[in-house]
Amino acid sequence: MCLGVPGRVVEIKEGGIAVVEFSNGVTIETDANTIEGIKPGDLVVVHAGIIIAKLREEEIEEWARSLQEFISELESKESEIAEMLRELEGG
Repeated sequence: MCLGVPGRVVEIKEGGIAVVEFSNGVTIETDANTIEGIKPGDLVVVHAGIIIAKLREEEIEEWARSLQEFISELESKESEIAEMLRELEGG
């Protein structure tokens, strides 16, 4: 399983290097040569220092809604999950 992290392109440098800023304020230089037409302001997904996808605002909003629904569901089942874990641990 791999983890792609969404961020926003803030600068394009020579050689197809993009500076990407993430939600925590961290910026890194990434390889933007894999996706054509990357420009400052674009929302992208970065994995292992390489831009692997360009996203639309609507995709980000849908992803955020889905994630919030998942978190809400987990929170509503918190005690049930805790009990299952205790049983698995033998206690």
